[in-house]
Amino acid sequence: MKIDHIGLAVNNLEDAVKMYEKLFEVTPFHFEEIATQKVKVCFIQMGDQKLELIEATEEDSPIYKFIQKKGEGLHHIAYKVKDIYHELETMEAKGFRLIDRVPRLGALNKLIAFMHPKDTHGVLIELCQSQLDE
Repeated sequence: MKIDHIGLAVNNLEDAVKMYEKLFEVTPFHFEEIATQKVKVCFIQMGDQKLELIEATEEDSPIYKFIQKKGEGLHHIAYKVKDIYHELETMEAKGFRLIDRVPRLGALNKLIAFMHPKDTHGVLIELCQSQLDE
């Protein structure tokens, strides 16, 4: 299992993108709105890793609630898996609580599922599986 990306919750996607462009001289490679999750996202390649900047599009979005409670910053770490269904079964069998028992469609057309941060020392873990051969 490898880290796929690090998710960062931001108040304003455009401002955050400008800051990363200026700070690291990088160019975003993907923008997307995910209506089902009530977010807009931007991906930036940082060497071998990706950052996902996430802005809420509505006040009932989990990202909006996260920022209201904890402020901007680290939201989740996403791990790339080959078989998300198997990994979810394995994690649950090991006693980890799952936020998503069934994967859902996320950004970049990946299947995603989250584990409960209360079982992972406060870190929200996302499992993600590409639907394309990478």
